[in-house]
Amino acid sequence: MNRQAQAAVLFLVGAAVLHAGATDLYLRYVKAGLQPLLLGAGVVLIAAAFATVWYELRGARTTKRGQPEVDHRDDQGGHKAEQDEHEHGHAHREPRISWLLILPLLALILVAPPALGSYSAMRTGTALQAPFGYPALPAGDPVPLSLVDYAGRAAYGHGRSLGDRRIRITGFVALDRAGTPYLVRMALNCCAADAQPVKVGLTGRIPPVLQPDSWLEVTGTYTGKRAKDPVNGGIIPFLDVSRARPVATPHDPYDESWNN
Repeated sequence: MNRQAQAAVLFLVGAAVLHAGATDLYLRYVKAGLQPLLLGAGVVLIAAAFATVWYELRGARTTKRGQPEVDHRDDQGGHKAEQDEHEHGHAHREPRISWLLILPLLALILVAPPALGSYSAMRTGTALQAPFGYPALPAGDPVPLSLVDYAGRAAYGHGRSLGDRRIRITGFVALDRAGTPYLVRMALNCCAADAQPVKVGLTGRIPPVLQPDSWLEVTGTYTGKRAKDPVNGGIIPFLDVSRARPVATPHDPYDESWNN
């Protein structure tokens, strides 16, 4: 891999990062707040690619101007000069394994990984944490809340801030080994690699057929029923469902409100 190839790889990686940052694709990898940094990284990579090309061309022109003329009548000297040039050209050759740097680029361009779903959720302990406080519920009936907000109020506030208000939350379906349905959102701290689930159990008027990883919008009221997560012993609160309907996968499938 010579300098021109290195510059090409830098440019392609930078362009791919810019493409991901300018579309919804980046949400499959990092939290939404990191979009400016991702776009900045793409710009830096592209600038580095152009700088590499400029440096290589400038060095080639300088070498050509400073290279002494070879007397072709001196066969022995000419042969030695060609040999030295040949050896010099091979002295800076990078190993062919460096072409493996293209594999992450191909993965980024060709494969858009799905968001983490029920398989990961049911094999990872709940990440629910006690909230710092319970602000007043917004107006409306039902009250739209994030799944993480409801779970915190139900598990650690024992539903006191919820009262008998009807609550509407959205998440994807997960089923445990006993068939108990849960509504889940994967909570992000930084990126998809550290995503952890927050789970809400469902009871009441549950649809007779539930498909894991399908997204549901459920409306219901607080119930004191709760369970322990079998993975880490964390609290899993429940919601008494009065209405449920399937919805499309949201623009951002991850929930970032738990650590904000």
